[in-house]
Amino acid sequence: MFQDRGGESVMSSPWALEMKAVSMEEPSHLVRSLTGAILGSGGWVLSRGANDEGGISMLFEFERQACVEMYTLLIAAGLELSPIGHIRFTELCQCTCSHPADCATEIASIDLEIQTLPVDTLRDLPSNELA
Repeated sequence: MFQDRGGESVMSSPWALEMKAVSMEEPSHLVRSLTGAILGSGGWVLSRGANDEGGISMLFEFERQACVEMYTLLIAAGLELSPIGHIRFTELCQCTCSHPADCATEIASIDLEIQTLPVDTLRDLPSNELA
């Protein structure tokens, strides 16, 4: 079951999230580097793919105790998460840090859609187009 929240869907489980992002990285390089970073941080990549228009989809999971590392690696990979994505990831991290004994080993799931854009295209977009 999905709910719409400001143009993005959120799966019914509280920490099964759908997020959107943009990146200026080359798609095949981005898929490889994200996959390696997720696996290196203890996560599991369940599916990944790219299309001819520069779109990437990736479904991955991780123990909630690694949420700060996962958030950090997405930003370090050059992703610009949507505002809702930032809010939801922050909520996940704060909730996990506030209740580590209760939920640190629970699984969080992220269904991530990334649109890669050439640098000149990204520069020409109004900032509200990236949200």
